[in-house]
Amino acid sequence: MNIKPIRLSTTKRLLAASICALLFSNPSLADLEDGRRFMEQNQFEAAMDEFLPAAAAGNADAQELIGVMYAMGLGVEKDDIRAFDWYLRASIQGHPGAQSGIAWYYEVGRGIPSVDLIRAYTWYVLSAIGGDPDAAVSQREIVKKMTPEQIAQAKLLIADYKAQLYPFR
Repeated sequence: MNIKPIRLSTTKRLLAASICALLFSNPSLADLEDGRRFMEQNQFEAAMDEFLPAAAAGNADAQELIGVMYAMGLGVEKDDIRAFDWYLRASIQGHPGAQSGIAWYYEVGRGIPSVDLIRAYTWYVLSAIGGDPDAAVSQREIVKKMTPEQIAQAKLLIADYKAQLYPFR
């Protein structure tokens, strides 16, 4: 059996090398695991140093964990406004845990000017669609506080977000 070597043009070799680099080197995943390890060791400043680059690269897990750190004051001053913002960034990318977090902030009015039951219900439903089992319970509880008009408004928002976040569900 005679196997001939494959000859690739310079462009194809560069493309192949780029694809390999993307597939095999994801620093944001490594940063995320290092950051989680630091959190488990109560080294919150080191965790934040790992999470920030991953979050800036668009990693929703890192964004959600930074939200947790601001929500709980872990290595940073507790700041509901910044926690809300980080949860929102991850929520828009389809992170169910962050979606439940943002829903709770809307439900109780923390990090925002006032309570917003329409958006709270919206995000609880989206989080449940994304697989957060606790979100369904929260969704059933919050609906008890809402008017039929508020529920109808929320359902419009849910349909808008669902098409973007969960197009195949």
